[in-house]
Amino acid sequence: MRRGLGQYVKKGYGGSATATRRMGGTAQTAQALYTALSGGQANPYAAPGSPLDPALAAGRSADEVMDAVVEAVRPVDGTQDAEASRTSIKDALADVLNQFPNADLLNLDQEQRDMAIERFVAADVFRRIDLDIGRTIREKAPNAAIGLGRLKEVREYVREIVSASFRRLREAGQGLASLRVTQIVQSAIRETFQVFEGYAE
Repeated sequence: MRRGLGQYVKKGYGGSATATRRMGGTAQTAQALYTALSGGQANPYAAPGSPLDPALAAGRSADEVMDAVVEAVRPVDGTQDAEASRTSIKDALADVLNQFPNADLLNLDQEQRDMAIERFVAADVFRRIDLDIGRTIREKAPNAAIGLGRLKEVREYVREIVSASFRRLREAGQGLASLRVTQIVQSAIRETFQVFEGYAE
């Protein structure tokens, strides 16, 4: 699996730098998601009458709020990238609610926002890999169950590496902050692809 990820980055994209640029939309979406999940008057998504206005969200189920966040942050545009990111956002928010059942999705604290962004990035990187080479992984497997098992292994491994990249950045004093989300996410994605690229050597 590691060797396959290495070849995917090195040969498929010509290296981690190109792969990171390809994921530029993920970093921009992460910035929008971070803003949308932040409470306060500075959040344009939560202004009166806006999609995530707390008054409009009152009484909605968690699933309805997640759908509203997805629509606000990553509207449908007919591309595969948008569809992948929309699913990644919802999966990330579901992970946050599993970990913090009483969380207010429209006013997450720092730990909860960090988790949402980290899980979104991991999910989006995996979905990019799945779009590019998932079919090949499934077709080369002896049967469907093994193919799905291999993709699950890749997904879990991507999450582990992305998490480690964010952790290293935090330890270096580069934690997520409202004005630096895009930059930090790009750094985390770059570190992730550099790890994968190293497996091809």
